[in-house]
Amino acid sequence: MNIPSTIEGIRDALPDYARDLKLNLGSVLTTNGAPGLSEKQIWSIALASSIAARNTGFARSIESESRARLADLEVEGAKAAAAIMGMNNIYYRFLHLVEDGEYQTMPARLRMNVIANHGIDKLDFELISLAVSAVNGCGLCVTSHEKKLRSHDVSREAIQSAVRIAATIHAVAVALEFEQSTPIAAGSAELAA
Repeated sequence: MNIPSTIEGIRDALPDYARDLKLNLGSVLTTNGAPGLSEKQIWSIALASSIAARNTGFARSIESESRARLADLEVEGAKAAAAIMGMNNIYYRFLHLVEDGEYQTMPARLRMNVIANHGIDKLDFELISLAVSAVNGCGLCVTSHEKKLRSHDVSREAIQSAVRIAATIHAVAVALEFEQSTPIAAGSAELAA
């Protein structure tokens, strides 16, 4: 199954068991369905979340749709957030989960310059980073980004909208990935192992 290049095509490609995802995808990518967010924020979050969801075909479709709504710099900023959070979410999730506080006192020794030099609005980058951190399951990063957004008077409604977009994008990516996969033949070497 090739992933369609439009949101309507993607919605149509989703199987019946994912009917809720069809409806949610049609809703969360609109300003009415994502209260507190601008169209630019919605599509930046959707793009970065689709990259984090690791379904390349779907992410490329979202990238194509986002380019109609975002400047090149905003597309690159969303991609930068997905990339750096892909690294940071693993590292900081480790710090959060390990039961040895000494690791938190050690320098990370990882380059993170893009966090300060991403070229887009700082709060937009925070919203995108929060969404990607939610997809990647890093509690420490989710908490950090949410606190920073709230300290700059970003509403809980906008924050919730960002995470609703991330959740929907991730779920759609998973359903499409499953529908694209080929079943392993019974009795094959993979099943025997």
